[in-house]
Amino acid sequence: MSSPGNVLIGGGTGFIGSALRNLLRFKGYGITVVSRMPGPSRISWNELIVNGLPKDTTAVVNLAGQNVMDFTRRWTAGFKQNVYNSRVYTTSTLAKAINDASVKPSVFVTISGVGAYKPDPKKEYTEESPCGDFDFFSKLCKDWESAAKLSLESKEKCRLVTIRSGVVLGREGGMIKQLYLPFYLGLGGPIGMGEQFMPWIHIDDLASLIVYAIENPKVEGVLNGVAPTPCTNKEFSLAFGKALHRPAFIPVPSFVFDILLNKERAVMVTEGQIVIPKKTLSTGFKYKYPNIDTACKALVAA
Repeated sequence: MSSPGNVLIGGGTGFIGSALRNLLRFKGYGITVVSRMPGPSRISWNELIVNGLPKDTTAVVNLAGQNVMDFTRRWTAGFKQNVYNSRVYTTSTLAKAINDASVKPSVFVTISGVGAYKPDPKKEYTEESPCGDFDFFSKLCKDWESAAKLSLESKEKCRLVTIRSGVVLGREGGMIKQLYLPFYLGLGGPIGMGEQFMPWIHIDDLASLIVYAIENPKVEGVLNGVAPTPCTNKEFSLAFGKALHRPAFIPVPSFVFDILLNKERAVMVTEGQIVIPKKTLSTGFKYKYPNIDTACKALVAA
């Protein structure tokens, strides 16, 4: 059976990239990863700059980016610059490679974040909602998305899809990897009062959404990569504790995260927004885990 296409993935060795590679491989795609680390079916960022897109590339995806919530890294000016460059520079590098290619891929999928929307306990955001420039993360998202600048020629042949992802839930990385042990020990609980909304998506659904964007020629523009059922941090904590058969009532004061992470970074967990995947649903995409209870059960069973 012939391959359905060849996908170039920037940053394809991380948490999300590994899940995406597994799904693409299962579906028969050829995969090349742009990475700092050498290996089979990999090219370096410098090789991409010098040689351009690999031959027969049909889709390009960028997942590159320094882990913002790495608790071992202090929130310094240098670390913030690395967070910024690892997203914006890699996106612009891939966009330039597409623009310079004589044969264009059919789609360029980039990941951004719901940090583009200002935290608000009542306002609902859809893909059509205006984004702000009110803090580090909103500016990051704005510049990150702007870096995916395709030429007029590229736009005629290559769709641009931007997925604004919520908190990605999966056993192999992200928030769950850090929370699993304390919750398993019965020490988990909400952050502060837990009333802040937590836009989220299961890792399997995010990988599926990326592939869905690759395979469906009518999908274009911004998609909110979040589950269709919003939940608060407290509702997540209770659902995860229930899935583990553990109590999850011990709150962690917000100021603890302000101290551990720096207040500027801590807003990612101490504040939140209600994000609705209106356009995502309108494309016909079907979620495997539409609510937090089924998602948490799957995380524990994984």
